[in-house]
Amino acid sequence: MRIILASASPRRAELLRAAGCDFEIAAPHVDESIRDGESPDRYVRRLAADKSAAAMARLPGRDYVVIGADTTVVVAGETLGKPLDDREASAMLRRLSGRRHTVLTGVSLRRATHELGRVEATAVEFSALSEDDIAWYVASGEWRDKAGAYAIQGLASRFIPRIDGSYSNVVGLPIACVFELLAGMAGLKSTG
Repeated sequence: MRIILASASPRRAELLRAAGCDFEIAAPHVDESIRDGESPDRYVRRLAADKSAAAMARLPGRDYVVIGADTTVVVAGETLGKPLDDREASAMLRRLSGRRHTVLTGVSLRRATHELGRVEATAVEFSALSEDDIAWYVASGEWRDKAGAYAIQGLASRFIPRIDGSYSNVVGLPIACVFELLAGMAGLKSTG
């Protein structure tokens, strides 16, 4: 089965490669705006489905599975996407400091006319951050293009004493979930 990753995220690609998956990349552009009244779990599930559908529409034939994903951070009911600048990154880190939050990743797999998807949730505990911690981390630039303004797999790992759930989900792609969905896709007959 040919696999297409509908994402330009180097982290998602690294996770798939580390799990022994051969794939190609076809990263579509989709509007990532949150809709009025949209819950965080519906938001990431919709974006994952939009990404897999947009990538599939651009590819010839149907002899493949397309994987779409989107990740966001939720703290006290507030969705934290990717910060636009240093100021916004600092504000997000202050919101996360000394608290638990949830990382949600919507996953969507498409094959021919079939779509399977799920939302994976992981609870992440952040240590209390000083203003010096925040300034140091923001100056590192690692927060760029990261939901919630941090990367668990990098420098921010020093601020995270524990998680409850999938580590790869926090990085951006819940690998066990993806492989469960791939197994489900393998059992479906191609209809086109």
